[in-house]
Amino acid sequence: MPNTHRSHRTHHSPTTTNRSHHTYRHRWPALAVLLVAEAMNLLDATIMTVAAPAIHADLGGPVSDIQWYGAAYTLPFAVLLIAGGRLGDIVGRKRIFGIGVAGFVLASLACAFAPSAGLLITARAVQGAAAALVIPQTIGLIRVMFDGGELARAMGSIGPVMGLAAVCGPVAGGVLTHAASWRAVFFVNVPLGVGVLLATPLLKEDQSARRPRLDLVGTVLVSGAVGSLTYPLIQGANSLSYVLTWGLGLTLFAAFAVHQRHRARRELSPLVEPSLFGNRGFSAALVCSVLFFAVVSGLMLVVVVQLQLGPHMGVLAAGLTLLPWSCAMGISSWTAGRRLVPRYGSRVMYAGLGALFAGVLGAIGAYATAPDTGYPWPLLVALAVCGVGQGLFAVPFFTTALHRVRPHETGSAAGLLNAVHQLGSTLGVALLGSVFFRGGAEDAFWAAAGLLVATAAAVAFMMPRRAATYLSVSS
Repeated sequence: MPNTHRSHRTHHSPTTTNRSHHTYRHRWPALAVLLVAEAMNLLDATIMTVAAPAIHADLGGPVSDIQWYGAAYTLPFAVLLIAGGRLGDIVGRKRIFGIGVAGFVLASLACAFAPSAGLLITARAVQGAAAALVIPQTIGLIRVMFDGGELARAMGSIGPVMGLAAVCGPVAGGVLTHAASWRAVFFVNVPLGVGVLLATPLLKEDQSARRPRLDLVGTVLVSGAVGSLTYPLIQGANSLSYVLTWGLGLTLFAAFAVHQRHRARRELSPLVEPSLFGNRGFSAALVCSVLFFAVVSGLMLVVVVQLQLGPHMGVLAAGLTLLPWSCAMGISSWTAGRRLVPRYGSRVMYAGLGALFAGVLGAIGAYATAPDTGYPWPLLVALAVCGVGQGLFAVPFFTTALHRVRPHETGSAAGLLNAVHQLGSTLGVALLGSVFFRGGAEDAFWAAAGLLVATAAAVAFMMPRRAATYLSVSS
């Protein structure tokens, strides 16, 4: 599922409503523009996973900076996704999309020329905020340009493009860093972003007829809450600091919940529809998303960093090591969507978790038996099994999570689910990265195994009462 925020209040101009969407003549080139923007975001995140140790070796600083290079991007991206979708409703999706792409290109240049770790982390945060303006607009823009069967084809093109970006990211990160410099992984965004920006006029403008207000207070509260929970995990802290910062984070989350209910009662467009939390399945899906994507993102970082800091493998070898995971994920995602989910429904999630758990245990065995200075060859098989598990889980997860969401909640639910996905990735990098730096790769994978057990418990609560085979690729 792509990182998108869909508004359920879509307004079309009179000329749009009086004619079918498919008459928009630039629809297919415009779709290519949107897909490149989606892929650019995922590519940037996966490339950084491979390049981070090389950046640390060049710029220096504490080892925790390796985690911040990724978290500084995903954290603002996660907390600003829903606000970015609201801005699209208010100002216009095409306009916000263009502003976001321009900001992303400028931030990429700042990353490429950053002379210090602190400035690079700051520029990465700006990148994440810019991506939060871009990604929520894509689904709304696709829907306003396509109709009927063409709409289904356009929407169906997102998954393969994202899969290709996930496969290419680690390899591109390794190749570019090995052949040139870690700065090249940021320069690659510039021609892509400039091309998207120049082609933005091909897009059709779309915005909400009833413009919601931007909830600035809610955005500040949830940003502070997420930051308070994440910072001590990455930076390291004593017990008292953990208690104080996590206590602050939980307090801010409680204040955010009260604020959202207050805005909903006054009909002031809250960031999140409070009624969503009356749905047990959706609430469980949020917990499940945090846990699952914490495992996936955290383990990818651990694998790459361990190879470069342990047996001192090059960045190219580290990037290629993730290739079995990415390829297996792409194949299993296709198989799940085409064959397994239509037949077995949401129960495929359990098969995915089982495969991922088996892959994690296989990786623990690979690390236990590998020589300290040698390449852990059995790890490649274990990571391929992990990729199979991720693909089998992700396809039915998003459909199941949104199955019982009511129409007026769809936009808020999709945005929140994607934001929580990114938050889980940030927490996973923070938590499993910290475990690795303190105890090693085996300890990090054991911690991931524990998180997967908790994920399975959350899945049990989000499952329909009858695990029917109602799911389909088109749902």
